Amino acid sequence: MFEEKYEKLSMTEQESFKRIINWMLAHTFLLQDSYVFDDSMKRTNPDYLFVERNFEIFEEYLEYSGFRLERDSNYGVIFLSSTYEFNRVKLDKMTTLMIYVLRVIYEEEREKLSLSRDIFTSTGDLIHKMISLGVIKKKPANQAMRDGLRTLNRFRIVEKPEGSWEDADTKLLILPTILFIVTNERISNMYRLLEEEPGEILQEDEDEEIDQNAADTLA
Repeated sequence: MFEEKYEKLSMTEQESFKRIINWMLAHTFLLQDSYVFDDSMKRTNPDYLFVERNFEIFEEYLEYSGFRLERDSNYGVIFLSSTYEFNRVKLDKMTTLMIYVLRVIYEEEREKLSLSRDIFTSTGDLIHKMISLGVIKKKPANQAMRDGLRTLNRFRIVEKPEGSWEDADTKLLILPTILFIVTNERISNMYRLLEEEPGEILQEDEDEEIDQNAADTLA
């Protein structure tokens, strides 16, 4: 039972448990590695290791609240998914398009890499790719880019070093969590739509939703 396992944790571990639960409810994803931009290297995330060691305790606790705790050891991702439809964040069209195009960039770039899984782009390259794919006709307003990328950062889809999100030269690290947001099926559908109706991935009045506490892809 959860109570018995929880009581066996030390006071420090119990505090870590509560903190990580709150963090995951806000951000959905927990990654094994964190990238240190100053050193251009990755460091193991101790919170990820803590959840791995105590996976059953986290799993049982979250199950009481209607959440599933899932993990993909290959990509080093632990994430929440909800059995209910309440925890969904509606994304505007621009943010949704950014997610899809970032997924395209991620797929294209990782085909070029043999060892590293770290996929980088920049805000300028993202905009250029969106235009070249025909999903937008011109550079979006800075506010739209800034708000969209901040949202994606909140849900652990992209990270950056110093600099403003909207600056063309700002370096973006695309995290492997994007594979759980935009599935292979969805990216295939996007390519099909681009071929059939360029620039019409979404209808003009259509928004997308992301499950705040579920990596259940876009809906």
